[in-house]
Amino acid sequence: MKRRTFIAALGSVAAWPAAAQPQPAKLPTVGFLIPGTPASSFGPRVAACAQRLRELGWIEGRTIAIEYRWAEAQRFDEIANEFVRLKVDVIFTASTPPTIAAKKATSNIPIVFVAAGDPVGTGLVASLARPGGNITGWSNQTRDLAGKRLGLLREVVPELRKLAILVRTDNVSAALEMREVHAAAEVLGIQVVPLVIHSANDIAPALEALKTRPDALYVVVDSLLTVFAARINAIALSASVPTMHGARELVAAGGLMSYGADFPDLFRRSADHIDKILRGAKPADIPVEQPVKFELIVNLTTAKALGLAIPPTLLARADEVIE
Repeated sequence: MKRRTFIAALGSVAAWPAAAQPQPAKLPTVGFLIPGTPASSFGPRVAACAQRLRELGWIEGRTIAIEYRWAEAQRFDEIANEFVRLKVDVIFTASTPPTIAAKKATSNIPIVFVAAGDPVGTGLVASLARPGGNITGWSNQTRDLAGKRLGLLREVVPELRKLAILVRTDNVSAALEMREVHAAAEVLGIQVVPLVIHSANDIAPALEALKTRPDALYVVVDSLLTVFAARINAIALSASVPTMHGARELVAAGGLMSYGADFPDLFRRSADHIDKILRGAKPADIPVEQPVKFELIVNLTTAKALGLAIPPTLLARADEVIE
């Protein structure tokens, strides 16, 4: 080849558009929309999900990309819309409020939720067996457990006559759970005092009502209240009011007792739904699952500080006693 022709050929190669060059394949991407911060109890839960994804062959940075977003409620819509712009392959949400935000943002991108209190009652899915649409996941059955929690609380506080309920009514699932607590309390002849909040700034003012000395405080399952569990428990303890929660982490943070799903287990199992969708399954064809493990947790240190004697029969049924 003549030198001039060769140089011209090189010029034509250099002029090829970038799109014609081999491009690295885009990794499947999952957007995690999680309440609070990694330092909160949601941190270990998310880690359990990520660990299960690794076991299933989804290695972050090699076979999958994960976009983590931690936020308070006022940013859920913003982040859900960001994931739509990023064209993630799956949106993973924890609890009801961020799942509602994701559902509003897209009807096309698959959504896997975990720890939604009542996915049918809140309108997330058509039914547990046939969710329909682009959403599936794991319920935590918290609404169904309200009566059970109240019964356990009454075993520890037999004189229970006045019950304060801390609830964020902006959370549709939490509002439904509060109704169930109301119904169970009415049957037992227990007076209910709702302590309604809308943001973290409302927690301390709402708990001022504990100075009127209710016999106990029922903390409705809610991502915001989970994040601020230590603050809630400290205020309740200073007012000598025993607390009932829906998850172990809140008792480890100083609460008296809890009864509810094993949340790290739920998050771990939710990875299987993500795996199925990344391999081609449609959310509409994956039934919404319910917890298989429930835990009764009792904090004896808190009980002693409150001057409460936990019945031996209840301690014998406890899955864990924190001392």
